[in-house]
Order: sequence, then structure tokens, then C-alpha cells
Amino acid sequence: MLVLVAPGQGAQTPGFLTPWLELPGAADRVAAWSDAIGLDLAHYGTQADADEIRDTAVAQPLLVAAGILSAGALGDVTPGAVAGHSVGEFTAAVLAGVLDDTAALALVRNRGLAMADAAAVTATGMSALLGGDPEVSVAHLEKLGLTPANINGAGQIVAAGTLEQLAALNEDKPEGVRKVVPLKVAGAFHTHHMAPAVETLAKAAANVTAADPKVAYVSNKDGGTVAAGAEILDRLVGQVANPVRWDLCMETFKELGATAIVEVSPGGTLVGLAKRALPGVRTLALKTPDDLDAARELIAEHGVA
Repeated sequence: MLVLVAPGQGAQTPGFLTPWLELPGAADRVAAWSDAIGLDLAHYGTQADADEIRDTAVAQPLLVAAGILSAGALGDVTPGAVAGHSVGEFTAAVLAGVLDDTAALALVRNRGLAMADAAAVTATGMSALLGGDPEVSVAHLEKLGLTPANINGAGQIVAAGTLEQLAALNEDKPEGVRKVVPLKVAGAFHTHHMAPAVETLAKAAANVTAADPKVAYVSNKDGGTVAAGAEILDRLVGQVANPVRWDLCMETFKELGATAIVEVSPGGTLVGLAKRALPGVRTLALKTPDDLDAARELIAEHGVA
């Protein structure tokens, strides 16, 4: 059983969109999306530096556009389930037929702008904790006033809060944690700091029609599968200020009988987690179009084409 997954913010690197734009029709498709949302996706995906694409308002639509584009390059594929990490949930919603690509990108553009505005209120950020016991780490983060914003499984938790709180964490790591790694994001996402963005996104989502998913849609909120498009849209709005439970998503993949996971562009992060948490499950990350043939072979063995 094949699962398609889409990465979240921090997966972007300068120029990562360049090879994808060389595929037939890709540049025209990206140009149309850029016109629709008022953001030059091709420029940011090919010429912008790391600081420019770190901007929340840029990174989020760029990631979703790349995910949709790379998934489309696989051909007519029907996975057993889809899921996305944070903003990757919008990519997953497109892959499941819940949202059309332009509607999803317009929502994500609103989401990114609203989250950037919310992040500007207080200097905040996020750091990944590598290793340690999850229960011990969560209790330690709460003691420091931090939020366990992403519980990713495979020994990884992402803390979010003010820069002062994150500095304190760096000096006082939870027992068993090997390393604290600052993430390439510009705010404390999935925490109370993002509450103003929820209201803004809810207004934008009120004008969007969501269809019921054509395949199993696994939600960040609790790892559950959601069968109603309207509920998926509600969850997409609410997750801005609530933790991502990727650990529970991976448990659901296992329960559904997943045998292979393909991560759309810019792939790598989620496949890395799956390799540690889901031994025996085949994995492949779409980094460039050079990975498409191998992905198609894997899909032919584990998916429905």
C-alpha cells in the first residue's frame, strides 16, 4: 500500500525548483499559479537565496507548488493514503482531490502572509530536539514555557516559542537529548503565537468549497483519517495554532498497511523519519526529476496506477 506524503516548511533550499521547471508544461503551470496568487514562484524557486525563501509568506506557497508539480510528474497515480506535514497538508489535500491546486495555493498564500504577520509581533522560532524520551522532553519544554509544536516520532520533537525561551533550551537540554537544532523558519508555528493567523485563514477559507477526499486523508491533528472535505478544511485552518502529530500519522500509515512511502518535492525530511519509525517500509524522496523513474517503479509495485 502506497502513501504519498508532502513536506513542510524548512524543506526548501535555494534553486530547488529549477530542474522541475524543465519538465514539459511545468513553467506554464507555475506561471499561471504565480499570476493567481501574486507571487513569482519561478523566481523564488530558482534565483532567490536562503534568506528570501525562509520568509514564511514565500516558503509556504513555494513548497506547495513544488509538491503539486512533482506529484503530477509521476503520472496518474492513486495512492492508498496521503498526508502532509504542516503546510504540506495543503499539498495532500490537492493530491486527495479535496482542493483544486489554485484554491489551495491561494489559501496557502493567505496562510503564509497571516503567519508572517503573527510572527512579527514577537521574536519567535523553532528548534528540533534530537534523541531523548518524548515524555521527558515534553515536560521539560513546558517547564521552559515552550510548546512541543511538532511531535514527529523517530525520536524528534520540535520546540517553539520566544527566542529567549529557545536560548534557555539550548543551555538546558532535556535529559537524553543529543542535540538542539534551530530550524529555518521565521516564527513559532503551531503555537498560541499564531492565533491571529487562524482568524485570517478562516475568513479566506469561508469562500472555498472542499470536496470529500478520493483516498484516505491522514490528519496532523490526531493522525486520524478524515472522510469529509469540510472537516479537512476546518482542520487546515485550525492546525496553524495547534501541534503537528506526525508520530500519530506514521502510526496510522502502519495500521493502514503501508508498504511504501513516496515524499514529493522537496523530499527527504519525512522519508528520513519513516526510515527510523517504520522499518521494512520502502521509501523514496523526490528531490529532482531524476528520481521519477525510481518512484514510478516503486509505485508500480506498491500503488494503484
